[in-house]
Amino acid sequence: MNIVSDIVYWIFFILFIYTVAMVIFAILLENRNPLKSIAWVLVLVLLPFVGLIIYVLFGQDFRRRKIISKKSIKTVSRPARTDFDFEAFLQDETLPVENQKLVSLLYNNSEAFPYTNSEVKILTRGCEIFESLFNDIERAQNHIHLEFYIIQDDEVGSRLRELLIRKAKSGVRVRVIYDYVGGFSLTKSSIQSLRDAGVYIQPFLPLKRSIGFSKMNYRNHRKIVVVDGVIGYTGGINIADRYLKGNKLGLWRDTQIRIEGPAVRGLQRVFLIDWFFVDNKIITDQKYFPTVTPSSHHNLIQIVGSGPDSDWKTIMQGVVSLISGASQYVYIHTPYFIPTESVLTALQTVALSGIDVRVMLPEKSDTWLVTLASNSYLQQLLESGVRVFMYQKNFLHSKAIVVDDRVSTVGTANMDVRSYEHNFEINAFVLDEQVAVTLREHFLQDAQSCVEIKLDEWKQRKRMDHFKESFARLFSPLM
Repeated sequence: MNIVSDIVYWIFFILFIYTVAMVIFAILLENRNPLKSIAWVLVLVLLPFVGLIIYVLFGQDFRRRKIISKKSIKTVSRPARTDFDFEAFLQDETLPVENQKLVSLLYNNSEAFPYTNSEVKILTRGCEIFESLFNDIERAQNHIHLEFYIIQDDEVGSRLRELLIRKAKSGVRVRVIYDYVGGFSLTKSSIQSLRDAGVYIQPFLPLKRSIGFSKMNYRNHRKIVVVDGVIGYTGGINIADRYLKGNKLGLWRDTQIRIEGPAVRGLQRVFLIDWFFVDNKIITDQKYFPTVTPSSHHNLIQIVGSGPDSDWKTIMQGVVSLISGASQYVYIHTPYFIPTESVLTALQTVALSGIDVRVMLPEKSDTWLVTLASNSYLQQLLESGVRVFMYQKNFLHSKAIVVDDRVSTVGTANMDVRSYEHNFEINAFVLDEQVAVTLREHFLQDAQSCVEIKLDEWKQRKRMDHFKESFARLFSPLM
């Protein structure tokens, strides 16, 4: 009996080692970022059993194997476009030369159509965001499309649910997408109450055998609201009381953009592509892309989605272009800072060129390991001349970048590897002086609630803190 058990043990052991070796071989053949490859190899070598499970759940790269088909994306995208000559557009003298590269990049890497003449409003306080959002939903006549990473079963979530139920019963078509992991606290009874009222609600990438547990690493972090195809929202806010009442980190400070006009088509396009994925239904009805009268406010907006369904790391490329094009200043809000090498290099390059570069991070965070990894990058920033501010008033969850009173981006993407490479994200890139000035003023106002980190003081922190940060950074490519 012992001989048989020994044989079974050794067969299992050899097969296991062979599997781990084949996984490492596959990782090397994928030609990923060397740092990410090394991190995964270390995990698999040092913790082979646990590492193999983690790799199956979080490590596989599906970017080449499209999660959402290109054909469906093109079909849904068709009504979001209008007759448009992009080459002629670039020759338009009203488009400054310094903006042409960014516009061309986003058009080529994500088919982000440039929409002109929309009304834009920047919202930063939870109370004003929800008041504006609920008022717009209340006035909906045709349809309401919502997509959120988190929808909590709390006071704000209950208000939204009751409002959607009432609108659905009145004949308005309501569709809701929530991320299965982010919305895990959403109860079955709440979901069923929405469905009973006629609301179409679907989870994004639920953890079930037919979809595959290996895709659980790809989460939908997008936040989109579209009302009647003419009003839209995106930004960092989720449906939760933390923006009104706070939690252990305090009141959450976020940035949301409200768009009214032609650019809402871009938000609608991204939502309907995601709806095809969750419901297997392609929607191209013209009523979802109504013709709207452009506003008198001259601006340009491109709605950029990124994720495993895209060929390029679209938002990250846009951010690098945004930063690299600065001539005066770059101000950045981000709750998490684990930059890719290209983003870090862009920040250091413009700072060393004499540009005023400032990064604002929360002093308190909801993810301790990410905070440690983030801190490991700060000395490199400080040494290149980047000014780093720690937000002490509550929790900073805003994701916004503004450059030169000229161009800005507001959306869902954090300045970290997860947002740029794994999550489904959405950002609005806005060429508008008024919006840029507003974001700059908000940044400077927030700076009054910050403490600025000085290089000499940062170098003197405890050696053990430095070690923990450096150790956490080893795993930053996996976060």
